Amino acid sequence: MSAPAVFHVTADGLEIEVQFFSPEIVRILKYPAGNAVEKRSFAVVMQPEPCRFALKEAEGRWLLTGDALQLEIAQADGRVRFLTPEGGLLLAEKEAGTVFTPECYAGERTSRVRQAFRLDGGEAIYGLGQHQTGRMNQRGQRLLLSQINMEIAIPFFLSLKGYGVYWDNASPTVFTDSARETAFDSELGECADYYFLGGGSGDRVVANMRRLTGKAPMPPLWTLGYCQSKERYASQYELVAAVEKYRELGVPLDCIIQDWQYWGNTPELWNSMEFLNPAFPAPEKAVERIHELNAHVLISVWPDFGTETVPYREMKERNFLLGFGANMSRNGRNYDAWNPDARELFWKLLERHLCKAGVDGWWLDASEPEQPFPYTQNMWPTPDVFDTPTSAGSLRRVRNSYPLVHVEGVARRQKAADASKRVTILTRSAFAGQQRTGAFCWSGDVDSSWQALRAQIPAGLNLSMCGIPYWNTDIGGFFADREFRGGVAEPGFRELYVRWMQFGMFTPMMRSHGTFSPREIWQFGKRGDWAFDAIEACIRFRYRLLPYLYSTAWEVAKLDGSFLRPAALDDPALAGVGDEFRFGRALLVAPVVEPMYVKEGVTDFSRTGSRRVKLPAGKWFDFHTEEPVAGEVERPAPIDLVPLYVKAGSILPLGPEVQFSTEKPWDDLELRIYPGADGEFILYEDAFDGYGYEHGEHSEIRFRWNDAARTLTVEDRCGSYPGMLEQRRFRVRPVGGTEQAVTYGGEALAVMF
Repeated sequence: MSAPAVFHVTADGLEIEVQFFSPEIVRILKYPAGNAVEKRSFAVVMQPEPCRFALKEAEGRWLLTGDALQLEIAQADGRVRFLTPEGGLLLAEKEAGTVFTPECYAGERTSRVRQAFRLDGGEAIYGLGQHQTGRMNQRGQRLLLSQINMEIAIPFFLSLKGYGVYWDNASPTVFTDSARETAFDSELGECADYYFLGGGSGDRVVANMRRLTGKAPMPPLWTLGYCQSKERYASQYELVAAVEKYRELGVPLDCIIQDWQYWGNTPELWNSMEFLNPAFPAPEKAVERIHELNAHVLISVWPDFGTETVPYREMKERNFLLGFGANMSRNGRNYDAWNPDARELFWKLLERHLCKAGVDGWWLDASEPEQPFPYTQNMWPTPDVFDTPTSAGSLRRVRNSYPLVHVEGVARRQKAADASKRVTILTRSAFAGQQRTGAFCWSGDVDSSWQALRAQIPAGLNLSMCGIPYWNTDIGGFFADREFRGGVAEPGFRELYVRWMQFGMFTPMMRSHGTFSPREIWQFGKRGDWAFDAIEACIRFRYRLLPYLYSTAWEVAKLDGSFLRPAALDDPALAGVGDEFRFGRALLVAPVVEPMYVKEGVTDFSRTGSRRVKLPAGKWFDFHTEEPVAGEVERPAPIDLVPLYVKAGSILPLGPEVQFSTEKPWDDLELRIYPGADGEFILYEDAFDGYGYEHGEHSEIRFRWNDAARTLTVEDRCGSYPGMLEQRRFRVRPVGGTEQAVTYGGEALAVMF
């Protein structure tokens, strides 16, 4: 028989609603019988599609069969099991797994809510946001999911069995996994509300998470170049001089970032959102000069304000301030980003001085928001802070969604105000759905240490598996003085920085930043010095990868793909491997995350360092030697080399040597073919900024490699945009073979080898 899209029953004192949002996405809602529930989701934007399912009753259960999933609901207790269309078990709720515990917070009667599941013993799961544990597989641990510096809380996990679970609750939540259960336990909630996302593969589950919570837009091309920052440029002259020095050296650069205190250096003037510091007397001229040098400027903005600032006064007058702020603003306060009128005022304040100065984007720092107390995995905030009222309820109710509403408030208003340039935001925290803002998250104020470098790889991969594709780290780590008190003067720090740079060039944003030691390339010596040369090689290779990077961004935006992927999505045998990763469709990166050449301050390049790499099943090529490899390999890793592998069947486009991302058109591209399998690649192009692409102003050129025939087919170009190249040259070379150059004018052609 047919049933409506929503199936509603009562069992064991619980109201249970099942709603198919799509054949692969199902919402489960449970709450005590007789209660009325009005639930707001900050993350979910998908509207349910018309779906039909068959309903049967048999042997004490209801069986709902859709096109891609089956659900069993026990009539005795309402326990739900999720199965494949063939009846294979994917996930089951635990017996008595839905628990409501009455609570009273600040006079509000509500409940603590818990939902427990049973997973297979050897089942690997990823996600839960970004954490610094160094673990790839998230089984067997207890995590506090609450936004803090370096920790991003997203109550979602993806299983290598080909499904995901999003627990739709924005209050602080404890995730626990043990041999007995896998559970989300939230401080506050009137209902248990979660989404089961099928798909059969990790990539499909990530795509469904984007369907549920929002698609990611295209970034501007320049954000995929190199970004230089430090804590902090003390004057506008120092800021401009840094860009001029890069141009003088001929080292590519696309962005410079101005960190805090351009407003002054007293807590009372904290985050005034205007240039009150005398060292910045003419910010418009400084930004204009940087633009003349073909670079861009991001500027740091916080969500809290010192007590003597105009934003503090205007926010306070309209009752838009919360009852707490960060330590650095002393008695300052965060604004209530859940209030749409407060978000509007925040944007108007940005427009008043910073947009006027011509900056190109925002560094929305401390977007957790930062709070005035220690807050770690082992320490909860004081209850009175969690009881802070907001326009959306108590802070306890909505805590984890702050970065989403804050960042989205800026992103939406900037796009509405000026569609000529794409919104560019760098931010320290995130929540489910934040990919729809296009913001780049970064991993916070991590230490400059080898342990921290190792931890960044699983941190970024797990965040990516939550559907958030744009991520980066402070290259070199933020706090240099904790292990390297001499900073850049120490050979040990230079080795760490070079290896971090080699990792950073394979993240969606390549950005150097940190404190207690400068980070510009000339701080590491001059050409001919090992550290300078290794850093420059990374930056130059990043720019050669721009056609690949920009096309990967299009795959993210159009097809819900990912920049960063665990190798286990291709080979489950690598489920626990957290020190290597896939970067787009073609590449596998195995960064060096252990010191090899510097010991007790002595640099020794006479020995040959190496690292072991576990390749996913199939045929691969060593990028540097172009030799075919497979399985587990021991790869020499001198200081100027990062182990890098290319999947057989890949078509890798490499662009020209440039000083900035748009210096030269892509009219003469190298196409490297890695034989051993059929393959394809879509070269995507548009105006590289603005939103014309959303209205069809873009082009795609599809390349297909037939391995048996050893033929590359370049198909007819699809689409167009103002300023598009009408004719170009492709230099095609199968690795180990001879290059052929062809002229392409938009019509299909074939290149045979």
